[in-house]
Amino acid sequence: MSLVNTEIKPFSTTAFHKGEFVDVSDADLKGKWSVVFFYPADFTFVCPTELGDLADNYAEFQRLGVEVYSVSTDTHFTHKAWHGSSDTIGKIEYPMLGDPTLEISRNFEILREGQGLADRGTFLIDPEGVIQFLEVTAEGIGRNAVELLRKVKAAQYVASHPGEVCPAKWEEGDDTLTPSLDLVGKI
Repeated sequence: MSLVNTEIKPFSTTAFHKGEFVDVSDADLKGKWSVVFFYPADFTFVCPTELGDLADNYAEFQRLGVEVYSVSTDTHFTHKAWHGSSDTIGKIEYPMLGDPTLEISRNFEILREGQGLADRGTFLIDPEGVIQFLEVTAEGIGRNAVELLRKVKAAQYVASHPGEVCPAKWEEGDDTLTPSLDLVGKI
């Protein structure tokens, strides 16, 4: 069963954010758009490239009213150490959630049971706490923040324009579709 169109499950954890340890829970994700970005582990190879890409595009996520939360099964202490030792990770301004109890990874059905690691999973959550989009990739396939931004913009457009949908490759400002019997077989 897909998690799309389901409400996120309760969780509570500690994050490293802006030089401090802060508490974060499912309640913090409600009331605004959120991206929850799971990755396998700190101090690895593909993960810092992805997190750095998100950091480079964080201002645009913020402009859209979206908070980004990265999550791995490492602790908030490990996130702090990585943040302080890597130029790429050091530029991160979004909360880095620790999930050492594996609760969040299990809630999002992204945990590699028996390994204690999360898969590369991306979840877009609307202000009501409902998952609107998810993507899971294999260990060696890095994600692209610009493509994620495009999908966020499409989801926000559809949410604010009931009855319209965004076709493939839709970019902000492009034409949308209004599903109807008149369109059947004409696209």
